[in-house]
Amino acid sequence: MRAIRVASAALLGVSALALAAPAAVANGDNITPFGFSVLPSTVAAGGQVTLQLQRDKGGCVGSATVSSGVFDTISIPGNRSSATAVVDWDAKPGATYKVTFSCDGVSGSTQLTIATGRTTNPTPYPYPNQGVHAGEGGTVAGFDLKEIGLGAALIAGSVGAAYHFSRRRTGEDGG
Repeated sequence: MRAIRVASAALLGVSALALAAPAAVANGDNITPFGFSVLPSTVAAGGQVTLQLQRDKGGCVGSATVSSGVFDTISIPGNRSSATAVVDWDAKPGATYKVTFSCDGVSGSTQLTIATGRTTNPTPYPYPNQGVHAGEGGTVAGFDLKEIGLGAALIAGSVGAAYHFSRRRTGEDGG
């Protein structure tokens, strides 16, 4: 009888970990030592997007490359934190394209959605002369401390419950 309880407690613990794992790795390809973003994340074909790197924490020191199937590969020099790209005019409206940021041997990706409609004034220059240094804002590299804390609490609770149920004794055990 004790073996059944131990097995069920172990199964409960493994189930809790299995259910928590997808939330922990949902942004697995975005875990990089540097933050990155594409603004706006939805743009019309022929529109312009800003490709941003967060170099504040030192995660990306050298030159970075940004590639996608919807615009030419862009290089962001080590002394800059952003660049602009012009989306191809033949981008399919409603499609989602992967945008990959690579720096110092590490890569991360995000999505760029093509909106319906087209822009009327494409920008001919891929790099602005001067950029604005904005504040941190948002989350750091996609990490949400509330979600991480909740996931850790759920895992700790399920491990504690599994331990409690595996150690609990009843009169059926003979001891």
